Amino acid sequence: MIDPDSRLTQLGLLPVCPEERYHLFESRAYGADTDKSLPELTAEWAAETLGISGAKPYIAVETDKAAAPKQAPYIAVSLGVGENPAKRIADPFEAELLALLAKTGLAICIDKGAGGAEAERVEGAVDRSGATVSYWEGSFAGFATLISGSKLYVGYDSAGQHVAAACGVPLISIFAGFPAPRMFERWRPVGPNCQVIRVDRPDSPEILDRVREALHVR
Repeated sequence: MIDPDSRLTQLGLLPVCPEERYHLFESRAYGADTDKSLPELTAEWAAETLGISGAKPYIAVETDKAAAPKQAPYIAVSLGVGENPAKRIADPFEAELLALLAKTGLAICIDKGAGGAEAERVEGAVDRSGATVSYWEGSFAGFATLISGSKLYVGYDSAGQHVAAACGVPLISIFAGFPAPRMFERWRPVGPNCQVIRVDRPDSPEILDRVREALHVR
């Protein structure tokens, strides 16, 4: 049992396995004197504690791609912020982002999230963008499968970016709302195809220009 400093221990739950099979990865403290990301630190911990070298992020996704857009290839998009509005870039950024993605000529599949206000925000951005999209309305596991089959993933700081990184899918992450630089360094996705746009000042035109540069579109 590998516990990544989670609520398994924070809530004081009963032991889940024999003590000799339990390993705690103190993700909040390990490598505190560095600016390395969690994937990098996890790999170091796995080598040090378990004798496993070269560990990399991995996710087992469903093999059923029935929910994927009929057009291929496609871009998977998530505008979810996990109930943290500081991660969002103010309007009209989201509509402009979708309009820019549409210029690539690729199909767009966008997650509606948990519904409610997030779904309304996503639909509003799509309407204002004029882009033609297909919506994903379902579990995150299902959306992870869509991400794994996409040509590109685009979104705010969220679990989706780490799924894309683990699957080797090129991604553009708009990373805003972090309270300290250390958090950005810890939580950013890493990999050869990861383009992370760090947002220190939520200036919509500047951020959109950086996305445009990453996409190589005008």
